[in-house]
Amino acid sequence: MFLTILILFCQMNKYILILSVLTFSVTPYLGFGQISPELQKVIEIAILKNSSLKQKQLEIDKMNLQRREIAQKYLPRIETNASFLHFNNTLTIDIPTTTTPITGFPILEGSTTTNAYGNLAFANIMAKTVLFSGLQIPNAVKAMEYKTLGTSYLLDSDRDILIEEVIITFDQWALLNNVEKLINESEKRLQKETKRVEKAIEQGLAIPYDRDKLLLASLELEAKKTELNGTREVILEKIYYLTGFTETEIQKTNHELTPLFLFDEQLSVENKHELKALHAFEKAQTYVLKKEKGSFLPQIAAYGGYNYTSLYNANASTTIPILNLPIDLGLNEATISPNWFIGIGAKWTIFGGFERIHKIAETKLSLEQTQLKLTDTHNKLNVLLKKNIADLNTQQKQLHIGEQKIKVAQNNLSSAIRQYEEGLISITDRLASENDYYRVSLELMQQILSQRRTAIETLKTTGNLFNYITKN
Repeated sequence: MFLTILILFCQMNKYILILSVLTFSVTPYLGFGQISPELQKVIEIAILKNSSLKQKQLEIDKMNLQRREIAQKYLPRIETNASFLHFNNTLTIDIPTTTTPITGFPILEGSTTTNAYGNLAFANIMAKTVLFSGLQIPNAVKAMEYKTLGTSYLLDSDRDILIEEVIITFDQWALLNNVEKLINESEKRLQKETKRVEKAIEQGLAIPYDRDKLLLASLELEAKKTELNGTREVILEKIYYLTGFTETEIQKTNHELTPLFLFDEQLSVENKHELKALHAFEKAQTYVLKKEKGSFLPQIAAYGGYNYTSLYNANASTTIPILNLPIDLGLNEATISPNWFIGIGAKWTIFGGFERIHKIAETKLSLEQTQLKLTDTHNKLNVLLKKNIADLNTQQKQLHIGEQKIKVAQNNLSSAIRQYEEGLISITDRLASENDYYRVSLELMQQILSQRRTAIETLKTTGNLFNYITKN
């Protein structure tokens, strides 16, 4: 039954820490001894291997690049271009003919044609820089900075989930080893009883019914062991996915499981990663709002540069009207260089429709949403923390009761073994004591499981799980 519950927990993928312990102290302590150095290394390997964390880190790297790109808008932009032009054209002008008032001599009669050709070279280099952006650039940089910070907090939250998953999986592995040990101990006792009963049957001191009852109990243990091995294969695959570890490497990992008690007066939700992320996102949206408001301010830029312009090897030929004399004009070179210039300009969008107003209103709504979510999350986390603390107090008492129950079950088992050997109780009573001990042992494991799960959840709720692991 317990293994069925374990498989169900694995399928549901809940945050469950499965524990096994035979003796423990119920004095509250902060259990830094719960995570072995070997398991710490396993957790580090899992963090480095996890592709989801790698992808989120790449997103953060991209955000940092975007932030630098925005900040670098204050740097000057230097551009240069050059061009060469050869022209060869014909210009024809035909103006309506007029006559002189006295003689009536026609003026501008017919059309005039001008032929021209030449070469034009042009080159320049120009630098532009933003002097004042209406505070949009610095506010955008701050907004991106806090957005990146919030995303990094969410990365920390995902890292804690992975840490918990690794611990859960190794706890399940350790639990299976302890359950197997418990089954093997029961098998040894039943084998011993079977040999004694068979000998007694030969001597006429016992009946085959006792042997059959022992055989049935042994088969039930064998079925539990088969179920356990199936679950072990699933957990092996899970560990390999998380860490890349083989079964041999897993066996070398020392992971002791004991109850984990925390002092509730040291616990607070203020360090919760999701809460810090929301605070950062709230700050980011505040700066986005300032940036959008800055669009109503003018933008000022400075520019300067150098031009080179040259017209050379040019020629124009035409005919002088009235005189009808040809004229041929040539140009060897006409160059403007150096032509230095520097200036400053301003751009101010007085009215750009209602686009800016709508963006400001939208940003305000997003900011309000984040603030509401922040308040709600803070309240929910406080409720969750109080619930976890209450559960821890209850589970501590249950662990104490469970320890007493297993002591009683051990005494009853020893007494039943002795009394059955003396013929004072039946085989049914003897097997009942065996089952009681097995059941109480598993029950204690489940109680420790519940207590440790709640303690880890509490560490996650306070945002201190990673610190707990690294300080361990």
